[in-house]
Amino acid sequence: MGPLGLSEYKPEQAYLGYTLFTPMQTQDAYLIDMRGNVVQRWELPYRPGDYGYLLENGNLLMSGRTNKGPVEIGGRGGIIMEIDWAGNKVWEYVEDTLHHDFCRMDNGNTMVLGWEQVPADVERKVQGGIAGPTEKGLWCDYFREVAPNGATVWEWHGFENLDPEADAICPLHHRDEWTHTNTCKVLPNGNIMTSFRLLDTVGIIDKSTGDFVWKWGRGELGHQHDPNLLENGNVLIFDNGWHSVSAPMPSSRIIEIEPNSNEIKWEYKTKPGWDFFSSFISGAQRQPNGNTLICEGMKGRIFEVTNEGEIVWQYVNPFFGDDARFGRSNTVFRAYRYGPDFPAFKGKDLDPGRFAWLTTCIARSQPARSISHSAKVWNQAGKQKEPQVDPGVLLFCYLCGCPTIWTDYTATGPFVHPMGLAEVIFQEGEDLAPAVHCLFLAVVRRMVVEEAVAGAVVPVEIIVLASRF
Repeated sequence: MGPLGLSEYKPEQAYLGYTLFTPMQTQDAYLIDMRGNVVQRWELPYRPGDYGYLLENGNLLMSGRTNKGPVEIGGRGGIIMEIDWAGNKVWEYVEDTLHHDFCRMDNGNTMVLGWEQVPADVERKVQGGIAGPTEKGLWCDYFREVAPNGATVWEWHGFENLDPEADAICPLHHRDEWTHTNTCKVLPNGNIMTSFRLLDTVGIIDKSTGDFVWKWGRGELGHQHDPNLLENGNVLIFDNGWHSVSAPMPSSRIIEIEPNSNEIKWEYKTKPGWDFFSSFISGAQRQPNGNTLICEGMKGRIFEVTNEGEIVWQYVNPFFGDDARFGRSNTVFRAYRYGPDFPAFKGKDLDPGRFAWLTTCIARSQPARSISHSAKVWNQAGKQKEPQVDPGVLLFCYLCGCPTIWTDYTATGPFVHPMGLAEVIFQEGEDLAPAVHCLFLAVVRRMVVEEAVAGAVVPVEIIVLASRF
């Protein structure tokens, strides 16, 4: 994977701005500057139901995973939230069937994407997929426009507008889903840009009629993500290259397609192809200077390339977490770059010094040898106390942010430091930085304890994680 955090930056070629990303296995969103310094962090009430993006008012529009959906399919959410700069939830829309994507519209309404079951008479006509019954039937997608008060304004239903024969399910996928839609973008004219992963198809839906005004990809794409309309009228697509008839090996690419001719006008890919590959999630964003910001989501890699394909900025998400399907991972669904003059930043504090402790810990997060030192847990009265956690859970080293296992809560049990600091020295009266988030696992809960340092009782925040080695 290479180094975590920032590994490439060419200021004379990269587009200057701030990059937003949301690790899928934690409950935080991060905004970083061009040098990888964290300038803003939102603590979220849920794990992402994939991602979030900034509104011009400075709020974060974010999906959350409530784990209440009717089916356990990738991309599930359950809630869309608008969160202000201070982390307060100012609006929400709750619906258990929500998944993947959403879009705030110019009229203040929000377009959301959800699952719905295909009627039995239609299911029998749908072609493709691996033959055999599924436990919960066949599911498709709907788009729904909701007002700020949650009222439904407009709906579109996939099973009513797709062709059961022409829009056949990928032959390598089970017949639990028809489409697996992963994109919901409302265009300036009100139409909807979307992507049907299991159909290898992107398209634009006429909102007034429900019909497709453009539909492309079958035989060309491989379970793509994130089609987005460019200023020149072309469409930028992250072609994952998964189950693809056009990719001879595991490889992804970014393509710019002209809808009028269906011709590819620009492409980014690598040799060998597997140097750039994400079988799922991921996206791309064209920058004002012509560069393209790419999120290779499976690897948590965010990088910027020129029109000639030169990498001029690269950052790897250092925040890992446990996932039921993928194990320990640092996946990122999408990432966005915002210029310094983006309206959301007006009057906001973007001083990286506020999170210098976190940026420093990311820079130090390279494996090395292990050492040990002892620590005690105390209460305000100076008496030893026992943290209310199960033995063996991961805690975070207060000094450097490295994970550690506490094996004994009631005595001066070993505080094992796995990352290679030769010694740990505290000076009396030293202003200790706040605790850091886990660079490997999702934060589940926090606890405040106090550590006996150089004979003094100093307040320390330790992050507790519910995952084990």
